[in-house]
Amino acid sequence: LIYDSFAQYLVTEKGYDKDLLTLAPDGLDFCCKGLVLDIEEGNFLKLAEDGTVLRASHGTKSMTSEEILETFGRREWKHFNTVSGMVSRSAKYYLYDNYFDLPGALLCARVVDSLDQHDGQKKYDFWKDMVAAIQHNYKISAFKEDCGMYFPEVKNHPDKYLQRCPESVKKWLKQLKSAGKILLLITSSHSDYCRLLCEHILGNDFEEYFDIVITNALKPGFFSHTPNQRPFRTLENDEEQEALLSLDKPGWYSQGNAIQLYELLKKMTGKLDPKVVYFGDSMHSDIFPAHHYSNWETVFILEELLGDKVTVPAETESEPLEKKGKYEGDQLKAPYFVSEQWGSFFVDRLPGLENAEETLVRTWSCKCISTYSTIAIPSLEEIADLPLDYRFTRFSSNSSATAGYYPSPPRALLPIEESVTMK
Repeated sequence: LIYDSFAQYLVTEKGYDKDLLTLAPDGLDFCCKGLVLDIEEGNFLKLAEDGTVLRASHGTKSMTSEEILETFGRREWKHFNTVSGMVSRSAKYYLYDNYFDLPGALLCARVVDSLDQHDGQKKYDFWKDMVAAIQHNYKISAFKEDCGMYFPEVKNHPDKYLQRCPESVKKWLKQLKSAGKILLLITSSHSDYCRLLCEHILGNDFEEYFDIVITNALKPGFFSHTPNQRPFRTLENDEEQEALLSLDKPGWYSQGNAIQLYELLKKMTGKLDPKVVYFGDSMHSDIFPAHHYSNWETVFILEELLGDKVTVPAETESEPLEKKGKYEGDQLKAPYFVSEQWGSFFVDRLPGLENAEETLVRTWSCKCISTYSTIAIPSLEEIADLPLDYRFTRFSSNSSATAGYYPSPPRALLPIEESVTMK
């Protein structure tokens, strides 16, 4: 749906090639979290923890090891310094680090293919049109005005796009609340869309699960901006009202900043430094800023941890592996699939060196996990049945780069872990 929403806009409003509207069934294999798009060059890159390029494509077309070494060398990618600081966005690159953004990566890659085919340019200038497509589909008023393709479709067919929250997670949220914890929901979505999602996912009484709901939070700015740069606002009928000087009581608010929120939490808990645990699925918008600016504990929701447990439907188990398609019918192999084109989210081998055993390295995305998150889990369901006083092992608790993965580290990391420990 996200892909179609953007493609539709580019074709009808900006005159891009109609071919963008059709998507081959295996097209989605291109989508892999942790890719960086070099906007001017039209290249997608998968980076190692030291900033060298592990895999790359021009548009959708993979580069060979030789092309990678020739184009990028065995040195830090030119923008790695600013990307890895993670504080600034740049007009020169875009980091795809959550599933909401990813379909845009595939569309940009196909736009590059199409521009190459038609006018073989050297520097690309399509990004402003992508931004316009995002604005058109997701601007604050779009939900109310039924503008774009995204919101009207989710409103009309919520069951097609949304999974209901498992009972175990609802029970866990209630347990936390009865144990005296303060529960917050902080989202960059606007209040009307948030309400639609939560009613569908949690039920019409969803507000009872949370003490404080903050919508249109505009993360990561929510964490990095000061109160006067981004004050809280109250809402009436989903319209933002005048700015508040301070946050005095729990409730539903819009915009805001972590500093005033923390003051309210001090007041509500009666503690000088209440501990906050923040769950999020985007390194750039959630985990890094909550850790870096607010010094909160962070739990990274990382579906890639499911990539180890590829399950095959029972009736196909007797077939030899080569015969099994990546798609069983139209379903991806549950519960998670690893991109063939980009390989593991966690590790890769250095391009150009044949002797793979010597050269497995962690990806930059993987390094960020152990640097900025307290623990990483595949889903909330995975921890919902644990006792509330369960003690997790943190990433920082020893020198192990895999300590904080719960319930277990990704298999791809274990050979690296052993070689690191042995040294």
